[in-house]
Amino acid sequence: MQFKELKKFIKKEDRRLRKYYGNYKDEEKRVLARTVKLAEEVGELCDEVLGYNSMQRKDKLEKRKKDNLMEEFADVVITVLLIAEAMKVDMEKALKRKMEKIKKRYSK
Repeated sequence: MQFKELKKFIKKEDRRLRKYYGNYKDEEKRVLARTVKLAEEVGELCDEVLGYNSMQRKDKLEKRKKDNLMEEFADVVITVLLIAEAMKVDMEKALKRKMEKIKKRYSK
């Protein structure tokens, strides 16, 4: 998948969510709601990371689905991209800039 395809999906998902949950007149509410959702998704990812490393109680580990880890990573990425979309942040540009900073940091 290319980043262009992901951006197209995020724009479509943003429109779907706006329609489904109501188009807040207050954009700050939308950003806040999505940020709270991100916290929820990060918590679910953390839970899966603990399970992956067998660091949960036995009964919880027995119920754990092995393929959930991948889905939780995707949920976090999609939610971050939805927040960026709401705040008009060009994530492709932001990622390229950050990657360049990291490369420079370690090329010395």
